[in-house]
Amino acid sequence: MFFFFVGGLEQSVGRVLKEGAGRCVRCGAVADLVETEKVLKLFFVPVWRWPSEAPAYYCRACDRGVDPQFRFCPFCGNAL
Repeated sequence: MFFFFVGGLEQSVGRVLKEGAGRCVRCGAVADLVETEKVLKLFFVPVWRWPSEAPAYYCRACDRGVDPQFRFCPFCGNAL
C-alpha cells in the first residue's frame, strides 16, 4: 500500500500594524510594518496558524520581509 502526503509550513502576513512605516531596501517602495504568522497546511488547506515572535517590515512591491531590529539588510547589505 502506498500513501501520498502533501503538507508544508509557510509564513504569511497577518495584519498591518503601521502603513508606510519605512522603505524597502530592495526596491525602494513603501514598506508596511506587519505582524506575521506561520501557517501549517495539509493538502494545501490551512490547518493551524500561530503568530511569529516579532513584527516585520513588508514591502508591497517585491513581497520581501525584513526584521525591524536589523541594522543592515540581510539580502543586499544596505544600511537600514
